[in-house]
Amino acid sequence: MAKTYKGGCLCGNIRFTITGDAKKPHTCSCKMCQRHSGSITQFWVEFSKEQVQWDGPGGEPTLWRSSDYSSRSFCPNCGSTLGAIDDDPVIAMALGSFDSNNRKELKPTSHSYKSKTPKWWNL
Repeated sequence: MAKTYKGGCLCGNIRFTITGDAKKPHTCSCKMCQRHSGSITQFWVEFSKEQVQWDGPGGEPTLWRSSDYSSRSFCPNCGSTLGAIDDDPVIAMALGSFDSNNRKELKPTSHSYKSKTPKWWNL
């Protein structure tokens, strides 16, 4: 049976269900991820677009074009960060948006832009 992950935004307007294996759980500390998340490090896990279903009352999240290949997604009601939706068939979901019982097996295995973290930040 395929794995199922659920999650959503702070207010519950945007909800998702993801079916299948996660790819590339990782962290990133680039300036764009820092600003998008409001944190020093953003935790991501990737899925193909076909795996993700937006099933909350708000439907799909609002998108903001952040680069020439990707858009950042967020809830238009509460502003919660949900992920980055690339032009190729990849959606990188913010790990913090997953329901807590889904997160255990999605431990990040790599970190991008470690040099952008403060010296006191211990990964």
